[in-house]
Formats: sequence, C-alpha cells, structure tokens
Amino acid sequence: MKKLILLSAQFVSLFWAHTLVAQNNKAPKPVYPIPTAAQIQWHEMETNAFIHFTTNTFTDKEWGYGDESETVFNPSALNTDQWAATLKKAGFKTMILTCKHHDGFCLWPSAYTEHSVKNSLYKNGKGDVVREARDAAKKYGLKFGVYLSPWDRNRADYGTPSYVTYYRNQLKELFTKYGPVFEMWFDGANGGDGFYGGAREKRKIDGATYYDWPTTLNFVRKMEPNVIFFSDAGPGVRWVGNESGIAGLTNWNTITTDSLYAGKSGMEALLQTGSADGTKWVPAEVDVSIRPGWFWHESENDKVKTPQQLFDIYLTSVGRGSTLLLNVPPDRRGVFHENDVKSLLGFKELVDNAFANNVAAKAAVTASSYRGKLASFAPANITDGNKNTYWTTNDNVTTGSYTIKLAKEQTVKYVVLQEYIKLGQRVKSFYVEAWVDGSRKKVGEGTTIGYKRILSIDPVKTTQIKVTIAEAKACPIISNTALY
Repeated sequence: MKKLILLSAQFVSLFWAHTLVAQNNKAPKPVYPIPTAAQIQWHEMETNAFIHFTTNTFTDKEWGYGDESETVFNPSALNTDQWAATLKKAGFKTMILTCKHHDGFCLWPSAYTEHSVKNSLYKNGKGDVVREARDAAKKYGLKFGVYLSPWDRNRADYGTPSYVTYYRNQLKELFTKYGPVFEMWFDGANGGDGFYGGAREKRKIDGATYYDWPTTLNFVRKMEPNVIFFSDAGPGVRWVGNESGIAGLTNWNTITTDSLYAGKSGMEALLQTGSADGTKWVPAEVDVSIRPGWFWHESENDKVKTPQQLFDIYLTSVGRGSTLLLNVPPDRRGVFHENDVKSLLGFKELVDNAFANNVAAKAAVTASSYRGKLASFAPANITDGNKNTYWTTNDNVTTGSYTIKLAKEQTVKYVVLQEYIKLGQRVKSFYVEAWVDGSRKKVGEGTTIGYKRILSIDPVKTTQIKVTIAEAKACPIISNTALY
C-alpha cells in the first residue's frame, strides 16, 4: 500500500511538472485589465499638445463669463500651419483644440448657436478655426483632438435636459465634419455662475448624472469607434490629479471607475497614483501649460517655461509612465508667440541630446532565469530594440534580475525601463545597481514601471547595470531597457 501511495505521489508530481513545462513554453497569460489597441497607440505617442484659443485670448481672461461679444474674436494673422509645423518640429504627435471652452464660444460655424465664429470679425464671419486646425494637423502628420466643454456659461438652457441634446448635436457636428478625431477631451468644470442667456446667476448640476455620460460616449463611439476619451475618470485616459506636470512616483495605469466622474472632488491623490487592483485600464495624462495660464496673456510673455523646465516635466510625466499634454496658447495674432516657439524647440533639443545614444543597444544580457529557457523569452530581448519581444520568467517566479554588460565603460545618467503592457502592468517595485570599483552599488529604485519609466540617476561610470524586480503581481515582463 505504501509503495502504491508513493507511486501515486510521483505520478502527480510528474504530471504537474509536465504541466508547468507546457505552460512556461507559452507566452504568459495577461494580467487584466489590459490596454486597447487605441490606448497602446496613445501610450506610444508620449508627447501631445493642447491649443487653448477663444474669446479669452482677446479679453485677457482665463474663464469667459459667457457674455462676451462674438466680435471680440478677431485674430489678425491666424496661421494654423505655424501651430502644426512648430509642434511637429518639437516632436509632438497630437494637436487638441479647444473648440468650445466654458464661455460657450464655438470656433466653428455651429448650426446650433449664434455664439460662434460665424458672427465674429474673423474673415467676416466666414472663418472656421476647427477646420483650419484639422487641416494643418493632417498636413504635418499630427493626429487631431477636440475639447468641447460640458459647461457652457452662455447657454440659457444650461442645467436643463435640452442642453444635453445641444451638447450632443455639437459633438455630432465635430465628429462628422472634422474627423478623424483621435482624442476627445472634457474636464470637470461643471456648473457655477454665468451669463446663461442673460439670467446672470449661479447654476448647479449633478456631475454624476446630468450629462448621462454613458449614453453620450456611446453616441460618439458610433461615429468614431476608436476615439480616446479623456476626463477626470476616463474611460480612455484619466486626469493625473494636478496641472503641474507631475505624475505619481507610483503610477498604475489601472483604476476602478465605478464611483468616479468628471468634477468629483477629493480624488486627486487616487488619480495621480491609480490603483494596483483597479478594474479598468485608464492611464494618466499629464496636462500642463507652457505658461502660468491656459490662454495667452501679454503679461505672461516673460513667464514662459524654459526648455529645462519643460525637460524636467518630461521626466515627471513621460518618465513616470504617463503621456505629456502640453498646452501652447496662440496669441492675438493667432500664432504661437516667439518665446513659446523658442522654448519648445529648446526643449526638443534637450530631449534629443539626453536620449541620443543608447549605450545598451544590442548589449549582452544575463538573467537570474528566463521562461522555459526559450530564446523567445530570453534576456537578450531586453536590448534588441524590438518593442514586441521581451524577457520574462516562469509563471511561479515573480521576482528576478538581469544584468546588462556593456562593451566598455560608459557614463550612465538615465535608465529607461519598459514593461510589455499588452499583457498588463505587473511590476510593484524594482532597484538598479551599477558595477563601480569592483562591486555593485545601488544607484536608483522605484515602484511601478508601466509603459515607460525614466530613472534619473547621479552619473556613474560603469561596465554593468543590474536591474532587480523585487516585487510583481505576476511574472515580470520587460520589453526594453536603455541606458543613456
């Protein structure tokens, strides 16, 4: 009987051993939630631009009250080609235009309101800034996005059901006449004092229910199935919780949105870090302006962020697994001010110089282990320059390390890490060591990685960099590590 029990135990052990081998010869199963194809594309863009432009540009306001005359909008030399060409040269991938801000003024000749560019002095009412911007974006190879403020301080019916119909009608105009639209942006500023067709009062709406966002978003999806929606709570991408250009040092792309909605207060910290156990993939977008304000003000011409300030923001946004959405507001001429252009191009030069030479490209890599001992999961994939290959471990191994061996001693200042997020975000903590004076020295550490993590370290001369994944939700999957 004992012999029979022993043989049975051996059989079970062999069965599970074969099962594990079979599992580890295949790609790891996803750790849900995972990004959509459109979200992957959004991650890979890294830097996008916001264009704030409306009557506020001419009235020196940040938030128009809604009673501004249409005739104040009159750019003297509007040139959307200058916007797009500058952004393209500075490395940006998308241009999102404020088609309607809180003041309700529409930059296209909407059929549903008189408060639009059709009653302005610009081109004697024959202009269409949205079309000009869309065409310029297409000409220079930029994707196009639209901002349509849910709040409207001009509309007499704001706060009633008929306004929601008005809002959807305008969405239909934008998505059917000015597409394709890559990203739709709407924020949490909803309700307050306003002109409201002459009522001049304060109105309050229930942000969780008034717009019936599920219906509104499905309405848009029927016109543009792959559109990315931005709001405080997504559902495509989420607000990062501040307008300072800073993503969380811990930054999960996942969050649970059941109790979140645009304008809900007290959720800034959660939006900045996300949730390790979040049920939806809703990554953080870092929105920040190149100036103190979101619209152009002459008094801020000497307050444009310097190239170094923009580079620092790049490290705290893109460098922390988010995408940077930088606002660049046109002036009253209708062009980017010279100071803004100079700063943008200086920023691009800093980025190019910092990340010009990956000294780890094609470098030899060894690892503590790798999945099934198969070449398709080997550590060499970390430095091969192919975003679709990766190093990973067996299913039951959630920690591990790999060492990049350089051909000669190099000075390293930035360590760039990337997870293969198509199978989910996994890493909870990691640290980096360099070989210095005959021994390993810890030079940096962090928590999450996600799509991209740029670790800025004190410059170190070394021949080896070792990365240790100290904790992960499942077997870690690293697609790239670059050293600069």
